[in-house]
Amino acid sequence: MTGLNKSSPRPTDIKLHQISRVLEMDFDDGAKFKLPCEYLRVYSPSAEVRGHGHGQETLQTGKELVNVVGIEPVGLYALKLTFSDGHDTGLYSWDYLYELGSRQDELWQDYLEKLAVAGGKRTP
Repeated sequence: MTGLNKSSPRPTDIKLHQISRVLEMDFDDGAKFKLPCEYLRVYSPSAEVRGHGHGQETLQTGKELVNVVGIEPVGLYALKLTFSDGHDTGLYSWDYLYELGSRQDELWQDYLEKLAVAGGKRTP
């Protein structure tokens, strides 16, 4: 997604379920997403994970049990998530969270394929 504008979906409800490790989000266009903490962690928008350009991504491994331990709003456009493994960089804009939700099946499958090719594991 290109960025926030007046027509970008905005969250109307955000709930963290720490026992099931899921961030549940409802958006004003009616979309509802349940985003596992592991999924949010491996697709962190931080430079540490995404790099500074195509091909510079760092595959995240061992994040199956990671949880979100802190959520801070950033202005009216994003969340800063703190994870149980100490990762706390990268801002999850509303449009990025919406993209993660709407493309969850595709992106998760892509992650699992990359993990398999690299011989990595989800378990810590």
